[in-house]
Amino acid sequence: MTDLIHTTAVELTELLRIGAVTPLDCLNALEKRIAAVNTPVNALVTLCFERARDHAKRLMELPLHERGRLAGLPVPIKDLCDVAGVRSTQGSLIFKDNVASESDLMVKHLEGEGGIVYAMSNTPEFGAGAHTFNEVFGVTRNPWDTRLSASGSSGGAAVALATGMAWVAHGSDLGGSLRNPASFCGVTGMRPSPGRVAASVFSKIDGTLGVEGPMARNVADLALLFDAMVGAEQGDPLSLPREDVSYLAATQSGWKPKRVAVSRNLGISPVDPEIADLVLVAARKLEAEGVIVEEVHPDLSEAMSCFQTLRAIGYATGMRQLLLDHRDKLKPEVIWNIEKGLKLSAEDIAKAEAQRGALFRRMHAFLETYDLLLCPSTIVPP
Repeated sequence: MTDLIHTTAVELTELLRIGAVTPLDCLNALEKRIAAVNTPVNALVTLCFERARDHAKRLMELPLHERGRLAGLPVPIKDLCDVAGVRSTQGSLIFKDNVASESDLMVKHLEGEGGIVYAMSNTPEFGAGAHTFNEVFGVTRNPWDTRLSASGSSGGAAVALATGMAWVAHGSDLGGSLRNPASFCGVTGMRPSPGRVAASVFSKIDGTLGVEGPMARNVADLALLFDAMVGAEQGDPLSLPREDVSYLAATQSGWKPKRVAVSRNLGISPVDPEIADLVLVAARKLEAEGVIVEEVHPDLSEAMSCFQTLRAIGYATGMRQLLLDHRDKLKPEVIWNIEKGLKLSAEDIAKAEAQRGALFRRMHAFLETYDLLLCPSTIVPP
């Protein structure tokens, strides 16, 4: 069944739904593929095939039409989310021997839709950083050139997809962590709007900066996974009900935008000239399809300072005790963020929240005129 590796997730799910392929067939193909290619790239750091096969067998006892949207499609989980009975480290020496007793809400939801967890993908310590490495598992390497970075923080997921060790993958995104590694590795990643994918609330309820999301080898496969991830869960007060739409169907609808804004740098960051030029190449392709394209962007000048303040609040809220108990096991970037959050004044926080509100209103007004904002997903090549 090694040919399954090269099948798209959409095609494979159809085979699973009609019983032409079983979830066990998929797991067997993955196990062989991982044994053959994982070591040089270090993408999948914890395997749980025994658990996966137990889940597959239980799922196969159900009628085909009751096996959920994924129908037994295997999915790796980023090692920031707990999976019951599986080593879940968050890329930290503090949790290097931690075995989760309960799964994250997102994992429970995904498994309820017929997703089968078989591996944990590598991440920087606590997801902090745009390069995937940690003291527990080491470096995840770019699949196209192992001398280069796979980016982060969902680097393990992106590399697993690019090397055929996954058809779809879970990732998460606070400041580019779904999008940057997808760009570096030649796959697709999407940061959903807050609330679309339910997740467990561990500390700060207003966790609107960080979101869980889908990654895949192509857009249709990504939409398939997103269809399975969305929906409300009682344990997440910000989660939104599933809309009466199919994202997979939307990819096949033929819709195209009428007016697109394009920006090479959003007015806030230097961008490698090669990447900036590629953005314009994409814009010209849209123009050739009859789309009106204008080089313009909203005012984002306050976005970085606002983001850094709100991010620091999240670190301080969720990780203050870890700083007190395990400072020697935290990397400098994590310590810096926690300490920044602890030093913030009420005025600092109020200013950042006001900036976020103003930014939302500006973006909302901007998107009344433009259907899309086309911009780089990363500022540098690998």
